[in-house]
Amino acid sequence: MIARLAGAVLEKGEDLAVVDVGGVGYLVHLSAASLLALPPRGDRVELRIVTHVRQDSIDLFGFATSEEEDVFRALVEVKGVGPRAAQNILSGIEPRELARAVAQGDVARLTRVPGVGKKTAERLVVELRDKLLSLARAAGPAPASPGGPLDQLAAALVGLGYRPPQAEQVAESLRQGAEGKGLDELLREALRALRGEAPASPPRGKAGAP
Repeated sequence: MIARLAGAVLEKGEDLAVVDVGGVGYLVHLSAASLLALPPRGDRVELRIVTHVRQDSIDLFGFATSEEEDVFRALVEVKGVGPRAAQNILSGIEPRELARAVAQGDVARLTRVPGVGKKTAERLVVELRDKLLSLARAAGPAPASPGGPLDQLAAALVGLGYRPPQAEQVAESLRQGAEGKGLDELLREALRALRGEAPASPPRGKAGAP
């Protein structure tokens, strides 16, 4: 089983990347957070890997942090949650935030994650409460504005290895214009800012708009 890959980033897709290791390109499925944490094409990257073997295929799931890998492994043990579903869940909520919601039995928070219905959220609480308890404790108490997109953004950046003051500063810099944007979009903008990349140009208003 492949547990780790270290090589150059060849390609990036919507939810995957191809990593060149010794001339062999490995296709790795990634959550939104791990994908956005990748360096530019051609640069070296190291990823933690979970190898999932099926009768007709072998899939590699990659992670930028050990916390995300640990939560992924816990998620796939939940009834009805396969590797792709676990990856989608981690694209919608940062690992520590997920652990905290599970520990607190916060079904409402979990159902705000794309693809997670009430029954799945309830199963996550029942089956993962003990497994994610230590991570929930590390996450600490919920912020004053629980579930706010900028709070989630700062938490996601900390989960990716950025220091809390740096994460909070970048999240605050995106406050203007954050309304209506999801965590994925905000995370892309934050990582572009942290890398010093120019932000995408805002869409022009419709004809007749003031």
